[in-house]
Amino acid sequence: MFDPVDLSGRKLLVTGATGQVAEPVVAALAGGAQLTAVARFARQEDRDRLTALGAECVSVDLADPEGLVGLAQDFDYVLNFAVAKTGSFDHDLAANAEAAGRLMLHCREARAFLHFSSTAVYQYAGHQPLAEDAALGDNHRAMFPTYSISKIAAETVVRFTARQLSLPTTIARLSVPYGNNGGWPWYHLLMMREGVPIDVHPEAPNYYNLLHVDDYVEKIPRLLAAASSEATVVNFGGSQRTSIEEWCGWLSELTGLEPRFRENPEAFGSLCIDHQRMHALIGPTRVDWREGIRAMVETLAPALLVR
Repeated sequence: MFDPVDLSGRKLLVTGATGQVAEPVVAALAGGAQLTAVARFARQEDRDRLTALGAECVSVDLADPEGLVGLAQDFDYVLNFAVAKTGSFDHDLAANAEAAGRLMLHCREARAFLHFSSTAVYQYAGHQPLAEDAALGDNHRAMFPTYSISKIAAETVVRFTARQLSLPTTIARLSVPYGNNGGWPWYHLLMMREGVPIDVHPEAPNYYNLLHVDDYVEKIPRLLAAASSEATVVNFGGSQRTSIEEWCGWLSELTGLEPRFRENPEAFGSLCIDHQRMHALIGPTRVDWREGIRAMVETLAPALLVR
């Protein structure tokens, strides 16, 4: 297992900084590092919020070939969370794949580049835990038609550029991030509250690996340490496997609300991961998914808890 890199005082670049996954990273790291947060910042309140956390905010449209002009280049580490899923292949391939290559060229002197991908790159394989060499496919087509393909394209560009530049790189394939700022279980709770059916794939149970924000923030320095010029590819999810059915059942225990499941063959099916490489590189995660979900409800909807 790799020892974590020390980010104290280092110059960090975080892209997609206003996103649900990235913003807690900005909050955790901005106090101890020189952190530059990049996003479009269409809303002033987003810029104000990240500035208050201690980040320097820079407006950048990564889909624009000239978008990086004027941005500093002397970053020690780059964390690329940026993602576009507009439904337009032209835009999303440019914003996800081409932009990643331009970003790496711009920051070619970095000590390491960390690119956040997704387990949505995998072909559906039922309940089989998927290792990093599993077949790739257009997994999320039914809901996000460009997402899986543009994520696969981005990984290809990132691997190629890492090798060409000898830029140490890690590609982390995120499972299901969640925490006190929301995530998929939170949306399910809102659906339960409103009596909205939750679509599930007929091949139940639908397994995933919930990744709590505390765990992914803690693992980032180890993911950076694992970077290589061949581009280290690693699954990145919680060490516990659970299912939509299980976490909705737990939400029901916590709140008394009942989930209404509706079988839909177009719904996302199981996407559970093989942990072997992840545990070898960065170690297991720590947050129990039940405690993580309880904390989420306590933070976001305490009135819903059964007393």
